[in-house]
Amino acid sequence: MTIDYEDFERVEIRVGTIVGAREFPRARKPLYRLTIDFGPEIGTRESAAGLPGRYELDQLNGKQVLAVLNLGPRDIAGFQSECLTLGVPDAEGQTILVVPTSEVPDGGRLF
Repeated sequence: MTIDYEDFERVEIRVGTIVGAREFPRARKPLYRLTIDFGPEIGTRESAAGLPGRYELDQLNGKQVLAVLNLGPRDIAGFQSECLTLGVPDAEGQTILVVPTSEVPDGGRLF
């Protein structure tokens, strides 16, 4: 399926820095609860992410990631996930985070 460029522009993908990561034992599948700082204009957002198979909690704080901000909140086991942290599967199906290759200002929009 092909989409128009205008459709792509409506998806708000921004970079943020993980400032908090904790276990999420209430979730059915292994997830972490992330707090991501998207800079002073946007602030922080919470996200549930399926990362425990590939990342330890101490590896996540300070890591910049890409996330979709305008999907609206999603209730996951009583937790409001406010953005979708982006990742791709590795050969074993574990999530690898989509990250910038150099440090960039938080809040920058993917184009």
